[in-house]
Amino acid sequence: MANSSLYVTTSRPLAAVLTVLLFVGAMQHAHGARAFFVFGDSLVDNGNNNYLLTSARADSPPYGIDYPTHRPTGRFSNGLNIPDLISQKIGSEPTLPYLSPELNGNKLLVGANFASAGIGILNDTGIQFALSLPSD
Repeated sequence: MANSSLYVTTSRPLAAVLTVLLFVGAMQHAHGARAFFVFGDSLVDNGNNNYLLTSARADSPPYGIDYPTHRPTGRFSNGLNIPDLISQKIGSEPTLPYLSPELNGNKLLVGANFASAGIGILNDTGIQFALSLPSD
């Protein structure tokens, strides 16, 4: 039984990556793509948590050491993540976090990233990352 649960937990990320790769392959044949919107968790978060009151943050080293600027960006990776690679593949600039003050006008027409680390469909998902403000 332990082997089957191990299979389930390791096969989900693999299935997600394969789905994205198939999507990218299909996008090679799509013409006139106008905008790219990203929804998800820390696997595709590109900095939304930098603008949220949360302990789930990726704004300090070692995050970003392999990113082109070699600085943390809020991505939960050491470099580019899957949405960055898809943006490159479709010939677009990377999407900005939807909370970024830079996301306005023409940059919004490129798309936006709504992913946030610790997010989920259940009310209790990510509760351990929430920071509460004291009420006076």
